[in-house]
Amino acid sequence: MSSDKQVDRIAASGKSQRYRGPRFQPLRRAVRLPVWGDLGIRLGLAIFLIFIVVMVHWWDREGLVDNLDGEVSFLDVIYFTMISITTTGFGDIAPISDRARLVEAVIVTPIRFAVFFIFVGTAYNFIIKRSWEKWRMARIQEQLSEHIVVLGYGISGSEAVSELIERGTDPSCIVVIDPSEERLAEAEALGCNIMAADATRDQTLNAVRIDQAQNVLVSAGRDDTTILITLTVRALAPHVPISAVVRADDNESLARQAGANNVINPVRFTGLLLAGSAKGAHIAEYLSDLASVSGRVQLVEREVTEEECGCSISELTTGGRGLRVYRNGKALGFWEDECQSLKPGDVIVEIIPTVSGEEKGDGHVNDFAVARN
Repeated sequence: MSSDKQVDRIAASGKSQRYRGPRFQPLRRAVRLPVWGDLGIRLGLAIFLIFIVVMVHWWDREGLVDNLDGEVSFLDVIYFTMISITTTGFGDIAPISDRARLVEAVIVTPIRFAVFFIFVGTAYNFIIKRSWEKWRMARIQEQLSEHIVVLGYGISGSEAVSELIERGTDPSCIVVIDPSEERLAEAEALGCNIMAADATRDQTLNAVRIDQAQNVLVSAGRDDTTILITLTVRALAPHVPISAVVRADDNESLARQAGANNVINPVRFTGLLLAGSAKGAHIAEYLSDLASVSGRVQLVEREVTEEECGCSISELTTGGRGLRVYRNGKALGFWEDECQSLKPGDVIVEIIPTVSGEEKGDGHVNDFAVARN
């Protein structure tokens, strides 16, 4: 879908850099402060501390002696400051008064250690730590398999990631791709792998081994971008399940044609909740319960087990309430005769209690109602 050689932009350092070559960005951790900003702050602080020492030495120059010409000029003060900060100590200029020696001991020595730690910390942060982090993320990238790729970390994408983690998915098995540094910082805080890149590019998706993914969730914020991303993913990973979010009814069929296995329309779902609430005060609440693991009940889709084959959908080993069976691409309701004998390969959709539901039971009187009564 794109040529391999073209100009690309990397936003990792806060300052755009351009290079000629493939559009590829490795996995990385987000940084709150741009690289050059961090380096500038460190150098600025070191220069400020050195300036303080220069001023102190100039103020107390009468306590210094120049063994060469006997006169301490401003240039001599700068020279003496630098050899003092670096602990070189040639001995040509030295403190002779008690006050000058006290200044060296009480003021200059702590500043000398501070400057030393600033430079050591800078070397560690920019050379050792970043090199190690780059190498580690490259190893993670090479070993990605059976992971979940989230393309777009807006409202829908972030909620999906939070729900996946709450349902027990290891955050290290989730890869989030988004161009926004702020959003990526939030995803990284949850423990996810992140990449600042354009999800419509082949190179970006190949970098996260899209063909080895367990599932792909697409929520780009715009329907046209979502459909383009879905097309790209399907071309690179023909067998990976894709779930896409679109907001216009007309684009649902387009998303399916692009290769999405599941198309979610949040606008339509909201309308269904509103209509349901008009017919019953608790329908919307129950539907929210079903959609979230934090509720007392949860919808689960799974394959039938060997022990359940031949049994009715009402006799599931999990103790859940079977609702629907998918057999050879056909949806069967729990009331239909075919659901009275489960077969190998059937996919069951059932309702099971969550931890909260097992402890309190579904439909129990909540603590607030008890307290109010």
